[in-house]
Amino acid sequence: MNASTARPGLDPELRELLSGLPLVPELTPELLAQFRLVPSPPPDLDGRAVERREVSGTVPLSVFSPPGHPAGAPAVLWLHGGGMIMGDRYSQLDIPLEWLDLFGAVVISVEYRLAPEAIGTTLVEDCYRGLLWVAEHAGELGIDPQRIVVAGTSAGGGLAAGLALLARDRGGPRIAAQMLICPMLDHRNDTPSSRQHSGGPGVWTHETNAFAWRSVTGGEEVSAYVSPAIAEDLSGLPTAFIDAGTAEVFRDEDVAYATRIWEAGGQAELHVWAGGCHGFDALFPKARLSIAARRTRNDWLARILQVSP
Repeated sequence: MNASTARPGLDPELRELLSGLPLVPELTPELLAQFRLVPSPPPDLDGRAVERREVSGTVPLSVFSPPGHPAGAPAVLWLHGGGMIMGDRYSQLDIPLEWLDLFGAVVISVEYRLAPEAIGTTLVEDCYRGLLWVAEHAGELGIDPQRIVVAGTSAGGGLAAGLALLARDRGGPRIAAQMLICPMLDHRNDTPSSRQHSGGPGVWTHETNAFAWRSVTGGEEVSAYVSPAIAEDLSGLPTAFIDAGTAEVFRDEDVAYATRIWEAGGQAELHVWAGGCHGFDALFPKARLSIAARRTRNDWLARILQVSP
């Protein structure tokens, strides 16, 4: 293996944990159908101080609130991961529910439609409808409309970035910050880190990434709201937190996105975790690297929201 395709090593603890997972080199329509047969279960809220509400409509939402919270709480619009081809609004919910516990945030999770049944900007438009609903119901939700954070992991991180661009270009609703966790940002799939994770099994490989992007784009012209890495102008965006692992497909596109935000005069905090695979803290939240990554995000969010962690 030459230097251009040699993979950075995994964190030893993560490597051991990953050895117990059935990793595949690429995704196929047959495998996708199998994965979709197992939806995420609703979160176990037993013993947790939280009220849950389900909102039906074109874009279903799940709302989680601290009971009896004072008016003016922060809000987190959560966009789940899954390559834009799988997952649901209950996926990876333990991440934003931690912010409910720590900061009293109201969490709203969006059931955006998935590719290949929905393609192009349909997915990010669904997320925008979720943002509009939150802003329009701020009083009812007891939230501060000036403290709405959009957040997501993997595909959800990419959609959060696209949503920030869309809200900027449409003049609102206002987004206070964007939390982009190992975001999926670039349909071109041609960075060194993407090529490094080709030709073998992994959590998310070059080949699986290509399959997902083909499903999303449907062979049509790609919008920057879908693939934010191709956006020409990254100025005027809400402050961003971006992180990734060194041992994952999205590392280089995430670093490049943070760099371009800085070049445009914006603010972004970037963390690249040595030995981290894709989605390591969602897969293994109790691993030492995951604990460090989550603590770092929590500290950043506390500063943005001006609350004590």
